[in-house]
Amino acid sequence: LVVEELTIMPGGSNHYDVLARIHNENSTEGASAFTYTVELKDEQGGILATRTGKNFILPQEEKSLIEVAIESSVTPKEATVRIEDVAWERFSGYQEKPNINIYQKRYNQVTSGVGFGEAFGLVSNESPYDFRSLTVKVILRDASGRALAVNSTEMRTITSGEERDFRLVWPEAFPGDVVSVDMEVDAD
Repeated sequence: LVVEELTIMPGGSNHYDVLARIHNENSTEGASAFTYTVELKDEQGGILATRTGKNFILPQEEKSLIEVAIESSVTPKEATVRIEDVAWERFSGYQEKPNINIYQKRYNQVTSGVGFGEAFGLVSNESPYDFRSLTVKVILRDASGRALAVNSTEMRTITSGEERDFRLVWPEAFPGDVVSVDMEVDAD
């Protein structure tokens, strides 16, 4: 698994968000499970905060690992991600990832009410399968493609053919101007 992008962003008072874009270059094997550890480090390379998670990845898939609100009283200089305990599996008869799409993607700064910004979309399960859980990930980028802010939400029990709206809110301001919105879905 190759880490292709790693960005640390302000996530509110004494909190930081991290985006790691990873790619599985293998065309026949995926990881049914792996563990990742995100570390925030100071100027000297000392670890300020750690967050561990689990995920999976299909053959030839690119996906985002998002960790939000990692607490640190010191402003981190860098973030690192370590991937371990990869359970490789050969996907025999593997066709493609589940057909789940996001439509009506948009981002707005909040002009009245609570919060700084909000992203909206419509998740459509166009596969023949029902899913117990979907995770929607949103990455806001500037004109140069740099990640400015991230967020995610979980949706429960999405049946085949179902469409469902979602809304994600950024309660506090972040630096930069949002020019593009990336959205992706992880299905269980």
